[in-house]
Parts: sequence; structure tokens; C-alpha cells
Amino acid sequence: MESSRISLRPFKLSDADDFLKWASDDKVTHYLRWNSIQSRDEALKYIQEIAIPHPWRQSICLGDHSIGYISVRPESGNDRHRAHIGYAVGSDYWRQGIVTKAMKMAIPRVFEKFPYLVRLEALVEEENVGSQRVLEKVGFKKEGLLRKYGFNKGEIRDMFVYSFLSTDQITE
Repeated sequence: MESSRISLRPFKLSDADDFLKWASDDKVTHYLRWNSIQSRDEALKYIQEIAIPHPWRQSICLGDHSIGYISVRPESGNDRHRAHIGYAVGSDYWRQGIVTKAMKMAIPRVFEKFPYLVRLEALVEEENVGSQRVLEKVGFKKEGLLRKYGFNKGEIRDMFVYSFLSTDQITE
């Protein structure tokens, strides 16, 4: 994979067909809190109503084709020093280092965009080993197991919590 072809950018409505390709794949959405997208209209609606207005949701692109996303949602009030990060990429692109590369691009941008942030945290289901590997490769620290913590797809699941502080170094 030529990593120079990987980029991050805001979603646009013209991404609907590319978005539908990976967002309709149950393997991709298995660990996500939203269900697979079923139609082009649903993809357009998701992009317009959720992705575009989101505080920081970027499309992971290969060339100019959307193949996934990284999403950061800062907390508010007394918790505004931390934000949750999540991501997904089309299953055709798994195990190629794309999300790792995209995360390494995203982290400095996030801390620049939200200068009051001190901590990024990721919650990962215990059996989602691929996502755990991505976080560890980037430099996130596994802090512990949160038993019966996250509700997803009708089940309450065990989650690992990972963190990356504004003072941490991205792993090269």
C-alpha cells in the first residue's frame, strides 16, 4: 500500500457511493454503534445529517475515494479536556496499515483543532483484537478492562479503555 495516497478530509455528499460500499458491510459495522447502511439514500442522509455536522469526523481516503472514517467527539463542561475517538475502514483494506497511518495523521490535527484537549480515549470491545493493535501501534496506552460497559447491537459488552495524552508521542 502506497501510504502517500492515504489522506483525511471532511465528508462530502459525493462520497455517498463510496461510503455505501463499506458502510453496508456487516463485518465493518459489527463493532460500531450504528447499523449497516442499506441504500444510497440512507448513505446520503447519514453523510448530510451525521458526518458533515459532526464536530470532527474525517473520511479516510485512498486517492479521493472514501474507504473509512475517524471520528472525534470532545466532551463538554468540566470534561472538555477529553474526547472519544473511533474509526472504521472497509474490510477490503484491513491489515494494510491504513487506519494506523490515518490515526497518526489525525491525532496532531485533533489536538491542534481542540487545543484544550488533554486526552483522547478509545473504547474497544474485548474481542476486537485488530482495533486494539491499531491503537497500540499508534501509541495509545491500554488502561484496563471495563466489565459489562458498552451497549452495542443488543448486548452489554466488556470494553478495553485506551488513552493517548497530548504529551504522548506518536509511535513511529
